[in-house]
Parts: sequence; structure tokens; C-alpha cells
Amino acid sequence: MKRQYALRVTTQGPLYPPSEVWDQEGNFVVIGMINKRIGDHQVSATWGAAIVSPHSELPHFGSLAEYDIVSELDLTDLGEYGDQPLYTLPLPLPCNNYEMCFAPQQNADSKDVIRASLPLHDAVPDFELEHSRQNAQPITLNQWVKAEGHLTVEALGNQRDAKFSIRFKHLIPNSLYTVMALREHDLNPLNPTRPGPLGVPHCFVSDEYGCAIFKSIMQNPFPIEGGNRIINIVVLYMSSQCSNGGAIGIYGLGGDIHAQLKLTGASFQEFNTK
Repeated sequence: MKRQYALRVTTQGPLYPPSEVWDQEGNFVVIGMINKRIGDHQVSATWGAAIVSPHSELPHFGSLAEYDIVSELDLTDLGEYGDQPLYTLPLPLPCNNYEMCFAPQQNADSKDVIRASLPLHDAVPDFELEHSRQNAQPITLNQWVKAEGHLTVEALGNQRDAKFSIRFKHLIPNSLYTVMALREHDLNPLNPTRPGPLGVPHCFVSDEYGCAIFKSIMQNPFPIEGGNRIINIVVLYMSSQCSNGGAIGIYGLGGDIHAQLKLTGASFQEFNTK
């Protein structure tokens, strides 16, 4: 069996923090699920785009609260806002209820790090000018929303493994990316599992035009029962320009990883492996 999927531009991983990029005013730039109140005691999440305040109410992990929306965004007409540079989130992460250590062997105390928000293109650790960044230009929302990703998933003949192939266009040029496998229990409020890579190595570098190809074969990614199925693929811009082995990042969710493409909901139900 083989299926194709179109990945969608986003800035969001889980619902908190609301996004994984900031603007220069210190607000979340959200492309993804927007939490809005639809009744006196009901909040619903629907796909959209908005500028959201970091002072939004923070519920317990797994619950929803209404986002404090500064303004709505029209992705077809961003105006001058689209030319403003994007930023990492500061550390510790604001409006965050996902208490997951992404790299326990490399940096178990990552939650104790304090760091200001940095321009997304200028957050490489230990960098000096003589190292010669291959893409040293500010990254704008106009650039970000142009990204395209076309995913093909193919169950292999051994009925155990599956091949994932992704073709990209209009990514940030000459930049390092990570491909993350979101699994069924990663967002389980009672006992979340640590999000992991779509294979190791899990990184690729876009070319000067923002094009790239990524391929990986995963062992039993869609167990019928008793396993932790892959339900989504998230493509992460690495503002650190670092690879971290079996960890998708060090600080997570806007600190050094920034979701740019994903599927809009849980997928791959048609696949089963064993």
C-alpha cells in the first residue's frame, strides 16, 4: 500500500506554547489550531492564523483555554507584517504546559536555562563570523508560509516496515531541518511519551533554492495494537542548526525547534504493521 499526503504550513506543535515562533513585539505567531470560546463554558480549537499574547491563560496539559488574540492573520495578505523577522521563543518557554525533557542524556537541566528571544536566523550556538553562515538573512513570515512538503508513505513487503519519502520546496534556503515522528501517546495527558525522530539520522539540509528530499524506513511504525503508532509527521526548522542524535532538539517547542510543516490531524489509520 502507498499513500500520498500534502503537508501544511504551521508554526505550532502542541497547543501550548501556542506557537514555536515569536514576532518582534514578543507575541506568538500562530498558524495552526486556534483556541476560541464558542459558549459560556466551552472552548473549541479550529485551524486558522492569529497573533496571540504570551499572557494567554495556561490550562493543565490536555485541556483547552481561550487564546488571548491580539489580531487575526490573513495569510494571503500579510502586508507589512509579513516582512518582519521571526524570533525564537525565550527560555524558559512562555505559556508552556508540556513538561517534556527532549534530550535527557544531553541536557537534562534544559528547563533551567534562561535566554532572551533571538532572531530565528541568528540563534546558532558558539558561532563566530569566520564560520561563515550559509544563510544569514532574517527569516520573515512571508518566507515561512511558502514552504511545501509532499509526503509518500509506503508499506513494505515484509509487512513490518514502512518507507517515508518527502519532497520539499520553498523551505528556508541552506538550512538544517529535522523530521519528527509524532506518536499516538506523545500527547497523552496521563503519561506522555517523548517525541522522537523519523529515523536516525533525521536531519536534512535545504539547498540554495529551499528544495530538499528526505527518506527514512521505520520499523513497525503502525502497530495494530499495544504499540505507539506514528500519527503525524512534523518538519522542524532548527534555529540552532544542530543535530541532536535521538533527540529532536535540546530546548524544544520554539527554543531550538520550530514546526514549519505537518499534517493537520492524526493520520495513517489505513496502515497497519506488525
